[in-house]
Amino acid sequence: MERLIGDLVALREFRTSDLEDYAAIVGDDRVTSWLSFDSRDRAEAEKTLAAIVERSAQEDRPDYLLAVTRQDDDRVVGFARLGPTGVRAAHLGYAIHADHWGHGYATDASRVMLRLAFGPLGKHRVSAAIGPENEASIAVVKRLGFSYEGRIRHHVFTNGDWRDSLLYSLLESEFSDR
Repeated sequence: MERLIGDLVALREFRTSDLEDYAAIVGDDRVTSWLSFDSRDRAEAEKTLAAIVERSAQEDRPDYLLAVTRQDDDRVVGFARLGPTGVRAAHLGYAIHADHWGHGYATDASRVMLRLAFGPLGKHRVSAAIGPENEASIAVVKRLGFSYEGRIRHHVFTNGDWRDSLLYSLLESEFSDR
């Protein structure tokens, strides 16, 4: 897949050479406290990254997990994922390294992923499940036009405890590219 360009970021396939940047993201409790998995050490990050690269090479790939970079720099500052959830439906997830929070990268990367979902991938619906305390991520999906659907109780087990998620969704007909 060629690079996908947003206003602030570019999305591209992960490479095994991205290990240091990827490990810095998935190994940072400031980031993973908001995600559906615990922080990973370098060995776990290396194994996960190898699986991501392998999946992306499959002709009938199961998901799109892309590296987020700034447009002026090829170093990975985050990632964004579209995973299948049903007929013409996908789930959106994203993470930005804590040192790069507050610059609009998550919103821009998510907008690029929505263009992919509703364009070439032909999706009808994209959902996002977000921890109730994650105000920044809730703001991202609201900015993009997602609607709140409800609370999923004890949705993920992470950091030694169950966490609820708030479910948001966006339909193809509701997507505005700005």
